[in-house]
Amino acid sequence: MITQEQIYNALRHVEDPDLKKDLVTLNMIEDLKIDGLKISFSVVLTTPACPMKAMLENACRNAILHFVSKDADLSINMTSRVSSRPEGSLAGIKNIILVASGKGGVGKSTVAVNLALGLSKKGASVGLIDADVYGPSIPMMFGLESARPNSTQTADGKTRIEPIEKYGIKLLSIGFFTDPNQPVPWRGPMVSTAVKQLFNDADWGEIDYLVVDLPPGTGDIHITVAQGFPITGAVIVTTPQNVALADARKGVGMFLMDSINIPLLGVVENMSYFTPAELPDNKYYIFGKNGGQALAKQFDTPFLGEIPLVKSISDAGDGGKPIILDDESVMAKAFMDITERVAQQVAILNAVK
Repeated sequence: MITQEQIYNALRHVEDPDLKKDLVTLNMIEDLKIDGLKISFSVVLTTPACPMKAMLENACRNAILHFVSKDADLSINMTSRVSSRPEGSLAGIKNIILVASGKGGVGKSTVAVNLALGLSKKGASVGLIDADVYGPSIPMMFGLESARPNSTQTADGKTRIEPIEKYGIKLLSIGFFTDPNQPVPWRGPMVSTAVKQLFNDADWGEIDYLVVDLPPGTGDIHITVAQGFPITGAVIVTTPQNVALADARKGVGMFLMDSINIPLLGVVENMSYFTPAELPDNKYYIFGKNGGQALAKQFDTPFLGEIPLVKSISDAGDGGKPIILDDESVMAKAFMDITERVAQQVAILNAVK
């Protein structure tokens, strides 16, 4: 007769490669049921975007068949419960991920949008804040240029902003409250107050990840967000050329300052190479090569991946339907790979006690 102890002992041979402990020690095995040779249990991952999901399921199956019974009839439910910062998080929001770059025009908003949608497609509950006060692009990238959020009154008389929902995620942008044809001539204090309201005065509900698209540079908004909220980590977006890398280093340096001290989740290199649509196997490194990898190595942070310079990516954003929503696109897979690596790094950071 198969016992629970036999099952747990077998699963102690299955280690999470990121957290460096076995699944039983990590309390990732739940709902174990045994009926003769029929065995069922759930493996509770730390993120639905886990890139090791299939590998861990296969390892669990092999461990039971090898250490318990080769005739076992297994049913393994791979599920998840997104982890959060051990020192706490903003009410209802488990993780806040900043997407930043030292320089404008490197595709930071494109990465932020596709990252948020990628996490949602994997099954996470996701919010997205466009904190780029002077150049908000999220409304256009979601086809919401004329949208305006609703507001509600709480029992104690406070006004709560209701994020706009589209493609399964919750959105707020400074662009929803300003005229898209007019500049925003705000001084530092006004900017900081407006950005804080996107966090504090919005009804975000319960979400696993809040992705924040920061403006270029290292100014008031960055400091306001970094010092005012419990940030899980930051993703740095750059292009390969030296001019962009020089500014990206400044952005990294800001997050690593003692007064800010935000962990790096990794580096994304956008516009890595040009691939003509008619020659999909050709790569032309028109902006240089491996700059993002060198930046990641310099700061001992993961290199999250390359995004090629392909017209379909910008067309998708301009058309209000980001490329990751196109399941047939090779570019969608590139963004999904980056999404999984970001989620992986978040889980590793949250596991460090």
